[in-house]
Order: sequence, then C-alpha cells, then structure tokens
Amino acid sequence: MTRHARWTGLVALLWELVASNAQAAIRIEKTWIPLPDGTRLAVTLYRPAATDREEQHPVLLEYLPYRKDDDEAARDLGIHSYFAEHGYVGARVDIRGFGNSEGHPPAREYSAQEQVDGDAVIAWLARQPWCNGNVGMLGISWGGFNSIQMAMRKPPALKAILAADATEALFKEDVHYIDGIFHIDEFELTMDLDQGRPGAPDFVLDEATLNARMDSEPWSLDYIRHQRDGAFWQSPVRPLSALTVPSFLIGGLQDGYRDSVIRMLEATPAPIKAWVGPWNHGYPNEADYGPHMEWRDQAVRWFDHWLKGINNGVEHDPRLVIYEQHYHPPGSAAQDVPGQWRVETWPPQARTHYTLYLQPDHQLLRTATRAAQDTLRYVPSVGVQAGFWWGELAADPRPIDAFSLTYDSAPLTEDLAILGLVPVTLQASASAPLAHWFVRLEDVAPDGQVTQITGAGLNGAQRDSLSAPTALQPGAEYTLHLNLHLATWVFPVGHRIRVAVSNALWPMHWPTPDPMTTTLTLGGVTPSRIDLPRVPPQAPAAVAFAPPEPIRQPEWNKGTAEAGAAWPGEWSQLRDEVRHRTTVVWQGQTGTTYPWGRFDHTEKLTYSVADDTPALATVRGDSTYRQVHGDHVLDWVGLLEVSSDATTFHYQYTRTLSRDGTVLRQRTWSEAVPRDHQ
Repeated sequence: MTRHARWTGLVALLWELVASNAQAAIRIEKTWIPLPDGTRLAVTLYRPAATDREEQHPVLLEYLPYRKDDDEAARDLGIHSYFAEHGYVGARVDIRGFGNSEGHPPAREYSAQEQVDGDAVIAWLARQPWCNGNVGMLGISWGGFNSIQMAMRKPPALKAILAADATEALFKEDVHYIDGIFHIDEFELTMDLDQGRPGAPDFVLDEATLNARMDSEPWSLDYIRHQRDGAFWQSPVRPLSALTVPSFLIGGLQDGYRDSVIRMLEATPAPIKAWVGPWNHGYPNEADYGPHMEWRDQAVRWFDHWLKGINNGVEHDPRLVIYEQHYHPPGSAAQDVPGQWRVETWPPQARTHYTLYLQPDHQLLRTATRAAQDTLRYVPSVGVQAGFWWGELAADPRPIDAFSLTYDSAPLTEDLAILGLVPVTLQASASAPLAHWFVRLEDVAPDGQVTQITGAGLNGAQRDSLSAPTALQPGAEYTLHLNLHLATWVFPVGHRIRVAVSNALWPMHWPTPDPMTTTLTLGGVTPSRIDLPRVPPQAPAAVAFAPPEPIRQPEWNKGTAEAGAAWPGEWSQLRDEVRHRTTVVWQGQTGTTYPWGRFDHTEKLTYSVADDTPALATVRGDSTYRQVHGDHVLDWVGLLEVSSDATTFHYQYTRTLSRDGTVLRQRTWSEAVPRDHQ
C-alpha cells in the first residue's frame, strides 16, 4: 500500500467518524472513477448510512476543479451530507488534473475533455450497485455551468439538474470578456495557480506530477488569444433548445450570470423551475446579501420527483419566483435588501414598456424631443465605484456620473416598479475607430444619494456581431442596442430615475486605446431612449421560504477556519493628479488549519491607467499559496502581468513552486497578442 493510499484511508476513516457522530449518520467514502483512457478521477461519496440491506439511491453529482480534499472539504460536507440524509448519494468529483484526480489539467475551463469525462462519470455512477440508475447534477458557478453543459449532451442516466449562478453564454457573460470586453480579475489568479497544485494531503512532488501540473499552460493566456466570440467559446455549449433535462435554476440579482435564467425560461423546452433572489454569487442560505433562505429542502423536493418518481407536485410549481427589490441606499456591505417575492409567468403578463427619452437638457421625458447632440470626453479611469463585474452591490456612483452624460426624470408622483432586462437604444458616434458605451440605471433619492440598479456595456466594434467585429468609422453615427442586465426595482414617490452613459467602466472593462470624444444624438428619427419593463408594484402572491438550516462542519474545521474568503477583500483607489494616472489596488487573504497543517492564501491585483494615454493600461496580479505540511513549507507563487499599447496585449505569467525556500520548479510564459477590437 502506498503512503497516499494509507493516508487516504486514514482521512476517510476520520470523515466517517465525524459523520457517524452526527445526528443523522452518513457514510463517506473516497474512491476512484476509471476513465476509458486509463486516467482515474478522485471521488468522495456521501452515502446514506448502512441499513440491514444495501439500498439503491439516486446520485447527485458535483463535478469541479475546486479541490474536494482541502479547499472545498468543509463546504462539500455541508452540502452533500444534507442530501445523503434525505436518501441520495452525493458524488463530489475533481475534474481531470485537479485535486487528487489523475491526468493533465485540460487546456481550458469547460473543455471538450471535461465533458467527455463527465459522460463516463455519469455512466459509472449509474452502474454502481448502490445507485437506482438515476443521476442528477448540481452546483454553483462552475458546477452550474457544467451541469447545464452536461444536460445539453443528454447522457441517458442524467435525469435532472440544479444550476445556481451559471450561464451558457461563455464569451459575453463569463468573467473573461464581460459584455464582450476584455476583463481580468481574481479568477485568473486562482485558476492559473491551481493548475500547479497536487492533491491533498500528500502533495506529491515527483517529476511526473510537476510536468503535468507546474508546466501546464496558464488558461488566461489562451483566453487573451480569443478576443471575439466564435468556435472557441461556443463549441463547449449547445443551443438552449438542446436542454430538455428538467432544470432548477437559482439566480441572484447581484450576480453577474443572472440573465441566463431569463433566456432559459424563454428558449428551453425542458421543465424549468427558477428562483431569482437578492443574492450575489452564493447560495441563497449564505450569500452576502439577504434575506437568506434554505434551498436544499427545495432541491430535495425537485430531485425526489425527477429521480425517485415521487408525485409531490413540483412540476406544477411556479416557473419563476423572483424578488422585487425596494429602494435602499448605496453600499456594498453585507445586508438584507428590502423587498418582497413575486410569483410570475414569463414574460410577466402585466408588463408594459415605460419609455423615457434622453433630452438635450439632461432630462428624461416620456416624449421625444427636437434633434440635438450631447458630447462626452472619454476619461479611461472612470468606473471604480461600479465594482469589478455586474455583480455585488455598488457604492454611490456619483464619482462616475461626474464624467458621464446623465439624464434625470422629474420626481416621481407614484411608485414605479420594473422587472426584466432593460432595453436601451443610443444614436451615437465616436471620433476614434474603437469605443465602448456603458449605460447604468440609477435611483436618485431626494437627499442626493444615488443607488446603481443595473447596467451593461457594448463594445462598439461588436455592434452587429460578437463574432465578426468591425471598426467604427470616426464621426459616423450608429444606432446601438443593448440590454441592461436583469433587474427588479421599485422607484418610490419623490425619487428620480437616472440614466448615465459613459465610455469607460474601469477596471471592470479594459480601456479602449485612443483619446476621443463621443456624441449622443437626442430626438430625431431614432431617438436615444430607455424602455423600462414596468410591472404593477404589488406582488401577485406571497411566498414563504424556510429559513436556513444549520450547515454541518467537520470537527477539524470548527474554530480553525477564518470567516469569509479572499473575495471581496479590500481595495483602494490612488490618483496622481500631475500625471492624470489612476491606480486601483485590490487584495484579499484567507486561511484554514487542516489535520495535516496550515494553509494560507494571499492575492493582490494592481490596475493602472493614465487618462492621456489609455492604450498603455496595465494589471499585475500576485497570488501565493502557502502550505505547512509536516516539517516542510510549500509555496506556490503566481505572477501575472498584462499590459497593452495601441495594437498589442503583452502577456507574462510566472508560476513558481518552492519547498522551504528552495525553488523546485519555475515556468514563465510570455506572448505578444494583437488587439482584436478590444
């Protein structure tokens, strides 16, 4: 027996002892799933406690690169033990090349290899003597993405999914090209460095492991090579019409992937049950923003029907339950968002368009006006207060509004509620061949505070096609269409509606390279306008959700793991007024003590741009994993540097592994990549 096998057995025994002492005993087993090419994927099985005979249960698969034996161990127990207590086998699988699974990391996220392996995993689970032949998938973020992707493949044993905070639109909505515009944040730092780490708790550092993991090309390099939509982004995903597997969708109004819920309600033939709450990128019972609610009980009910054949009426539940957000002042701190639940059809039967026209005196009116123009000077450093993506609550955006074209309604004489995507039409021109337009919808309170409700961006080169961008003709006028991301809101009496338009929203979006001015045409044949999706402000029906239930924790995690995670961390803005340069610094850290030692993770991102030379933008990322392991200290360090000039992105990434201060392996990747309408 190898040292790894002995330690794996010891850890499995530890977990089983923890589980057996809990109120409802479960069995936790670690084993391997063989793939056709001989590679083995590591799986942790959370099984209902043994009875007098071996019973068969459905399986719920969660399939991730996020390491099940250390980084996600405590979190996995809290989720999968719940389902095991309710008659399911939880199967938590590390994808190929991550955690304790064998093989090389795939060349990208959501790779063809990941999906082919997923077919084999589902088939293996369905064949096991403790499985009734039915498999479900569930997950949040990556686990939601690949649940949707696997359901589109229709493996025979996959009978239902639950996908939270996920999307099928990889180019426009994933974190690499938000709104089709280049973006870098903490995700790149984490994933590029995670590729280099062997599995816990042994952290094997033989040559084969180092070759497979430390030498694997960082994913962020491949993403920067693909700056437009096309086969690279579309090939992992099938059309929404291919999704026929029953799907329970959970979205958050403060999450960057929320629009997918609406598309699936409109275009998917599968039975759909959708919840959209006030949450950010987290499950409803533990997101930063509440009110919180239990979701696992409703997941059990969903899977009971589709995987156990229980006639519990879930197929007759409302297709959409969504939270109607009421006014609250700006601020990103954890909080409960005021509002109420709505039970809706889609599209809402009572919805109407409430059109407001941008006026030359910076007003919003219900009727179009005479033709006029407003001009805006491009300020590349504008946008910090909007955050790092279209998720999370935002700070007061008045510092952005000061460098935007803003248009305000008169104070409202009655409450006005909206629900849906928010169409915007701009008649615009630019003095440069590339410009981006960003539109934000805001609530202006009588005391002057401004709350950002939603927004979106448009890469001007992608105005007609995400996959075939074309340069703007300087001075030419274009009709631009974009949808602001899914929103609900009630504007109260006495508040004003504001529309803000800018050409930068940095560091969420990479700056365009040329100093310029842009022009909006107001009135005329195609007036610039916003079409608010108005609904009656009263919820059609009350909805009662159960409060969050306790989350089980392993004994070793009690009192040892710091609260929270690296994100959202801390960030600050520095301004050099002499050089007109702005620098934004974000940093975060987290740590956990495991039975085999202490783990700490620190990250830092430094963005910089000068308003006079926007082509020369930069971002530097620093990420360190420190693992105290027995008598040794292992350090994995990732350094990412991306800069640009007028024509080129300059990329460099260095991944280093040291033990007790001695470098064991270091690789650097450098490449100049032409800017492709970015």
